[in-house]
Parts: sequence; structure tokens; C-alpha cells
Amino acid sequence: MTTRRIRIGIDTGGTFTDVVALDEDSGELVTTKTPSTPSNPADGFIDGMHRVLALMGATGADVTAVSHGTTVATNQLLEGKVERLGFITTEGYEFILEIARQAVPDGYGNSYFWVKPPRIVPADLVKTVGGRLDVTGAEVRPFDESRAVEVARWFRDRGIDTLGVCFLHSYANPEHELAMREVLRREHPDAVVSISSDVLREYREYERSMTTLVDAAVKPRVARYVRNIHDRLDQFLDEARTERTDLPFYVMKSNGGVLSADEVVHQPITTVLSGPAAGALGAALVAHKAGFDKVLTCDGGGTSTDVSVVLDGEPTLTTEGNVGAFPSKIPMIDVVTVGAGGGSIAWISPEGTLKVGPRSAGADPGPICYTKGGTEPTITDAHVILGRIPPHLLGGEIPLDVSAARAGVTELADRLGLDPTACAVGILEISAWNQANALRQVSVKRGLDVRDFTLTTFGGSGSLLACRLMDILDLAGVVVPRSPGTVSAFGLLTVDVKNDYVQTAVAKHAALDLPHVQATYDDLQARAAAALDREGFPAAEHLFTRTADLRYFGQAFEVRVPVPDGELDSAVADEVAATFHREHRALYGYDFAGDPRQQVEWVNLRVTGVGPITRPSLAHLPEGDGSDVTSRCRTAIRPVCFDTEIGYVDTPVYARDLLSPGDRLVGPAIIEEFGSTVPVHPGFAVLVDTYGNLVISRADNGAGRPGLGERSAS
Repeated sequence: MTTRRIRIGIDTGGTFTDVVALDEDSGELVTTKTPSTPSNPADGFIDGMHRVLALMGATGADVTAVSHGTTVATNQLLEGKVERLGFITTEGYEFILEIARQAVPDGYGNSYFWVKPPRIVPADLVKTVGGRLDVTGAEVRPFDESRAVEVARWFRDRGIDTLGVCFLHSYANPEHELAMREVLRREHPDAVVSISSDVLREYREYERSMTTLVDAAVKPRVARYVRNIHDRLDQFLDEARTERTDLPFYVMKSNGGVLSADEVVHQPITTVLSGPAAGALGAALVAHKAGFDKVLTCDGGGTSTDVSVVLDGEPTLTTEGNVGAFPSKIPMIDVVTVGAGGGSIAWISPEGTLKVGPRSAGADPGPICYTKGGTEPTITDAHVILGRIPPHLLGGEIPLDVSAARAGVTELADRLGLDPTACAVGILEISAWNQANALRQVSVKRGLDVRDFTLTTFGGSGSLLACRLMDILDLAGVVVPRSPGTVSAFGLLTVDVKNDYVQTAVAKHAALDLPHVQATYDDLQARAAAALDREGFPAAEHLFTRTADLRYFGQAFEVRVPVPDGELDSAVADEVAATFHREHRALYGYDFAGDPRQQVEWVNLRVTGVGPITRPSLAHLPEGDGSDVTSRCRTAIRPVCFDTEIGYVDTPVYARDLLSPGDRLVGPAIIEEFGSTVPVHPGFAVLVDTYGNLVISRADNGAGRPGLGERSAS
């Protein structure tokens, strides 16, 4: 029997686990979904492996690599489920978390109404240790080991086992933090410890402290999760293989790369946007192939919705990201996450107003309609009673109790003094505006005109509000990929192994110590190369990208620009500075390129190491046979409510797998497939493109009119 070469991507969400398998020799791509199992996520993971291999007629012996995306860290932070943390910092800086950046969201005009959120570590769990380094890393005062021992025992005696350590200027010299970690190993051996010089060698004490604490906060849960999955995967594969081999098992990182499971437990913060990052990459590839270069992505899951910007086929990156209320200054795809997913719970605020999310029913017990013990109405319950999704999911595998959902929404509506239908529409309207505001954060607030962008929706619930988002944001259109519920899993098969390294090295351009800068880059590249060696990539396959963060002297923000490979001489440095001037003008509308009084300053040096993998290709689909779309693809007619004023209207339901390139539908319509549903509101049209994507436009828009061989369903 011939052994095949199959790579598998598995994305575990709060409600469903999505699976995509790629035959590396034939190019065959197979997708499936299975319910997530929150009590033991490994059960859903392995069930997904069984399902996809059965569909391909393959076994575990054919698997060459597995890549995994998870929302474990994301959901933990979004839902505020941060276990008791301790924080150790430099003497005199015990209130660094309280002071933060003294910034008020939406400006200081909001200061009267804004309530400062609780700190990730309360003030009584912050301890300080004597010792001081200056900005160059030189020791000003020695490390106070006796105080360090006292602090370690204090946390040990109170059972606080998760600790973050961030000393002043430790990005320049880690010695004091290493000494503190050694004391903790000796005095508090059960503690899980993160030190800032391992997590983020970059200046700005508050951001570095927060990033270190987020790393510490998610480390226990991520480590347990990855270990559990890894053990079950090894067991599953060993049953199918005649001899034991180390199968590559990768976990998706926030920066758009993957990392081996063995390494990721030491860098858990790199996974805080694991699932969302994979989705953004998958959607970017699909949209770029379809001919759209300005794209907003909307990944709707069971617990949250993640949105991002794609320009020229590449998601934008940032080091200024947040997950919920927690800033994380690590390289990540610029994703904004909001607690608005299919399982988001509708509730009444103390002021008596209707709210939706961020609390989620998840997969267990799930929405009321799941009949697994859920008692609070969710977005999914609203969709099902309005007829926008069928009374079952996954092709009938998960039946939905419409009556139970209606009873739950009715009880909520009665408390609000609303009609149940109006309440359900209101739940979806709030959810749509929550998603729209997130899309504005990644576009309008960054100086981009949202009207120039096409929205790519995916995830199990991502496309349910597509038409409404077009109305709210005046978008150019919407693209729904094939098998939208598994786009994140597909994205896992498109990414390389990637590691990022940074070192703060502040210096004015005119006085740049070029040998020192070169030496720093060489050191960062050596660290990146060592990481790729550990991942099993031969040196000949290593790829490196150098960048630098530059600013005008006196600015509080930087602009990241590329740094060419090779020796860094004065000509190359001047080229980098010239690029900075151009990028500054493109971002902010001005620059000081011709003003000698405005000096350029280098701040952070960065190296990214890449181990490339083979990406799947998207194939063109054959045109249909020219037959009528309605007779060929319509499977049912059911009453659906799109608007409270109009009420329920008889709406045709179409099977997506029966649609062919060139087919056109005009709303109202419902398009169903195994893992997702697309409600097409009145006034909108859908065209199937050559890749099988659904391209949604307004019905009176030229892009939606029949022509060029399109066949309209009347």
C-alpha cells in the first residue's frame, strides 16, 4: 500500500472544530467540521482527524504534519478569566500598572463617564525588589537577593503560583531578571514564571510589563492544552504507524507563522491571536486570488468575531495590539476581536437596555436551541427563530429546537416589553453594530476609507450578517469563500514557520554606530537561525527579514521600515532613513526629509526568521451546464424575517454545493452548506465566481447584474 503525504490544519473554536486536509501530491483539499468539546478539546481534535482522513480514504500513517489554531488564550483574555497573578518589579515602580499611559479611551472628554477597568494584577499582589539598571544596561545598584527571597516566599505562602517579572531596563541587560528567576526556582519551585527579557526585549516599561503578565496569565492554560492535544495526537498516530517517528505538530502564532508545539509552551503569548491570525491569512489568499486587493476580513465564530485589514494580499501587522482589555506588544496580525459570536448571550443591563455579549454560551451548554442545558438566549437562537438558519447544523448532525429558542427569546422580550420577533431582530442588530464598530477600528481609525473595501466573511457565523454590514458601512461588496466555516483551518496550511526577535537600540541617525547595529542584527539573526534549526529546517532554507522602527527625535511613536540584507554601511542606513521619510508621509501626510533640524532616530531593531512550507493552490471550477438555477439548486422554501416591518416572507433556500460559476441569485434567498449559511437580504444579489466564491453586491449594482454569461434565478 502506497503511503500518501497529507498535511492537516485544525482550528478549534469555542463552538466548532474545523478541519482541512491537503494531499501534497495530488493537491486534493478536503474539509469538515465537528463540535468542539470544551471539557476536553482533544476529543474534538481527534474526532476531526478521524473524520477528514475517512473522507480521504487515508489513515494516520499518511499524515506528514499537523498545524493547529486555537482560541484558548484569546477566549481566556476576552472573557477576563485571568487566574490570580503576582507581579514583581523594580523598587519604586509598584504602581506602574495603575499609572499605565494615563490615556482615556475616545479622548479626555470621555473622562467623566469612563470607568477605569481593574488592573490585570491588583495593587496588593505587586511586590518590588531592589536593584537598578540604567538605559544602557549598566548596573546602578546591585540586585537585592535577600529582598528577592522574601518576595518569593511571600507569593509561595499565599499560593500564588503564576508570576510575571519586569525590571527597569531589563531589555538592555537581563541579569537581574535572571537572578530573580533563579531565586523563584529555588524558593517557589511550583511557580510558573515569565520574565520580560524572554518575552519582549523592547523599551516602554508599561507595555513590556503588560505583555509579560499576559504571557504569564495564559501560560498554564496554554501549556496544559497543548500537552493534552500533543499526547492524544501521538497516541492516535502511533496506532496507525508501524514505527514511531516525530511528526511535526505546529501551533499557529499571532504573527502569521507557526511554531512547534514543543516551543510554543515557552512562548504562549505568541498564540493570543492564534485562531484569528489563521483566518486572516486564509481569507487574504482567497480574496487575492478572486481579484480583491483591498479587503476587510470578518471571522465569526461561536464566542467572538475577529476582523482585520488585507492590502495587496497580505494582512497588516502591528505590535500595538490588544486582546480584550489587555495590550500585548508582540508582532501580530492587526486583528480586532469583539465578543460577538453565535454563542454570545443577550442580556439586560442594570439600566434596562438590551445588550449582546461578550459572555458566551460556547459549545457546552451552548445556545438554548442546542438543548444541552443552555438557558439564556443567544445570537444563534435569534437567527433560528427568524428562519435565517435552518433548524439543524452540520447537514443535520446537530438538530436545533426552534420552539425552545423562541421561548427563551420570548421571556427576554417580555422583560423588555418587546414583541419576540422585534427582540430577535434587535439582538442581531446589536451584534451587527458591534461587528461594524470593530471593522471601523481596523479601517476608518487608521485613515482608510471603508467604502473602498470588500468584506470577506467566514467562520460558522461570519456571513450571517454580511448584508447588514454592507448597509451599515457602505461597503463595496462581500466575498464568501467556499466552505467559509473552515477558512481558518485552511489558513493553517498556508503559513510558514516564523519567529520574531527585537532589541531596543536607541540612537540618532547622524551618530549611528554602524558596527554595533550590524552586530545586533547578527545576534538577532543567529537567534532566529537557531530557532529554525530546532524546527528541523536546513540552513539553506532559512529566510530572514530585517526591519527597524524609526521616528523623528522627540516623537512618541515609530514607523517600521525594511532594512536590506547584507552589510549595514552608511549608504544602506541612509536608504533606510529615506524609506522612513516616505513611509511617514504616506501614513501622516507630512515628513521632514528636507529639514536638517528634525533628526531621525533609530529605536528598535527586528529580525524575522522564516522556514517556508508548500502552500495549497486554489483551482478554477468548471462552469455549469446552463440549466435554470432555481430548478437545479433550490431545495426548499421557508418563512424568514429580514425586517420587523415586513415580517416573515417565503424565501427560497439554495444548496451551495449545487451552484456553479456564473450563477446569480437575487434576494431574498438563503444559501446553505455543511458548515455555514448565507442569508441574502432583499435588495442584494449574489454572483458565483470562477473559484466558487459568493460575491454579494446590491441588486442595482452593476457587479450584480446578469451578463458575461451569468445565469439568473428568477
